[in-house]
Amino acid sequence: MPWGGLFTFVHVVALAGWALLFLAPRGPRVAAYVFYLCVGLLCLICAVMFASQFGSIVAGDFLSIEGIRSLFASDGGVVIGWTHYLAFDLFIGQWIAKDADHKGVSRIAQVPVLILTFLAGPIGLLVWLVVRERRARAAARG
Repeated sequence: MPWGGLFTFVHVVALAGWALLFLAPRGPRVAAYVFYLCVGLLCLICAVMFASQFGSIVAGDFLSIEGIRSLFASDGGVVIGWTHYLAFDLFIGQWIAKDADHKGVSRIAQVPVLILTFLAGPIGLLVWLVVRERRARAAARG
């Protein structure tokens, strides 16, 4: 499998989705593009790559650091794992953006959280959960 080309392609797909989140007007059409054309395509690519490497992945040891290291020791393992990260981070980024829009958070205020999610998914999600909780409590009181 041409791992280098797939690595580049999944980056382009993910960056397109993030660009839509940051720059495009948020509406049902843009949401569908991000969700189906970007997140969905990344998931499909990940599934196909996973299926192509199924034997070596299933035979892997997921319970030790050595086993995980061996899974990522090949170009295929790296591209599959990276595509997994890209898909989930973009999915979470879209959820954050939709949730923030719904809660009336300005797009400017969303930018740092989305950038953090883009760079380090779980940290951006954690920041949003903290911000979201405070806003939800304030809305419930007022």
